[in-house]
Amino acid sequence: MSHVPAERCLSIIQLLADQAGELPLGEIAERLDLPKSGAHRLLATLVDLGWVEKDPQTSFYRLTMRLAILGQQFYVATGIPDLCQPLLDRLARESREFVRMAVVDSAALVWVAHAQGARGGLMYQPSLATNVVPLHATASGKAWLATLDTDQAVEIALKHGGIGTEGAYGPNAVRTIGALMTELEETRRRGYGLANSEAEPGVTAIAVVIRSGNDGPVVGTVSVAGPGVRMTEVRVRELVPALDATAAELSDFWPLRTRRFRAEAADGTPAHRRVAV
Repeated sequence: MSHVPAERCLSIIQLLADQAGELPLGEIAERLDLPKSGAHRLLATLVDLGWVEKDPQTSFYRLTMRLAILGQQFYVATGIPDLCQPLLDRLARESREFVRMAVVDSAALVWVAHAQGARGGLMYQPSLATNVVPLHATASGKAWLATLDTDQAVEIALKHGGIGTEGAYGPNAVRTIGALMTELEETRRRGYGLANSEAEPGVTAIAVVIRSGNDGPVVGTVSVAGPGVRMTEVRVRELVPALDATAAELSDFWPLRTRRFRAEAADGTPAHRRVAV
């Protein structure tokens, strides 16, 4: 494997992971701008290593379940299910809306956990196909960007794209850098991110950041989202204290999560078998 370009192999895995699709060799090569012979060699290596499988009837390539299993193992090891999920579930019950948590991953936000609080009637379920948060069009994205230097925030938002794209996202999504800068300043003043028919039409969301140990670096966001007809201005203001309280508790848990990993590294005891103290 050492002679195989890792970046190109990862590109193939990311391509096949998109909506768990399967693709023929020619399309994989074309979409990744690779020579067909080179793409074939990379795919053959991934097949040998168990990451990809080739359909014997169509000759299309698709991912095996290995990546999903690895991702699930990592998700459990992070401590999110046992440390964070109960807090998200509680906030969902209190708000009776959809609650999500995202974590900072390099220069991006990625949704990692959620809880549904609505029990009937009009119920919001996200329609966005990706786990990567659209930074300029979501309450979570704006809450995080607002904690950064303005130039850095704009640079990160532009890197993710979508600003100014006609027809993308909801009707109120910001379309210019100037509008984004104004929105971030308003977010700082307000103390929480707000998106009204921005990521998705008819959906209103609010979000606040999670810090490691309250006064540490930003590690993620927690948000509440629901149909705009319910998430009125008055209802948003009512939900902010509960959202802030949940973010504070998640912030308290974050150093504990880090200590679990350090303790496991020190003596080899799996983190999920430890008693947290």
